[in-house]
Amino acid sequence: MTDLVTDAAKVASLAKDIRITMLTTIDEEGHFISRPMAQQEVEFDGTLWFFAERASRKVGHIIANPRVGVTMTSADTWISIFGTAEIIEDSAKAHELWNPWVEAWLPQGPDDPGVVLIEVTGIGAEYWDTPGGRIASAISFVKSKVTGQRYDGGENEKVEL
Repeated sequence: MTDLVTDAAKVASLAKDIRITMLTTIDEEGHFISRPMAQQEVEFDGTLWFFAERASRKVGHIIANPRVGVTMTSADTWISIFGTAEIIEDSAKAHELWNPWVEAWLPQGPDDPGVVLIEVTGIGAEYWDTPGGRIASAISFVKSKVTGQRYDGGENEKVEL
């Protein structure tokens, strides 16, 4: 692992095509609760947007404790983001982000008072990137077994957002 870096551009490039994430909140007993959420398509700048129902458990968790984690994964990338979440009631922003994916889960529409936005402001992240995906990982694994050298499956960095 390398030192903390301050450029979030790498995280942004890795996250840009990952639609489904896992949002982790903390419940009233201090347990971590994760659930899949569809990340809304915006240019990643350290802030992530999600839609939710006002009466959902995740919204209650965020109101009680805004500390959250978001994990993202693809065939060759893993990203873990930690930060804070806020419940946003902004009709204009909801209309800006509204799309058919959201409508499938929230058919009542963006103007319904039961629909809110979750804005996650990232504080930091860690990523693991394996260019070449599974094939490159398999080659690195075999190389490790043959040479006795430690597995080197790609890049791992901590990032300040």
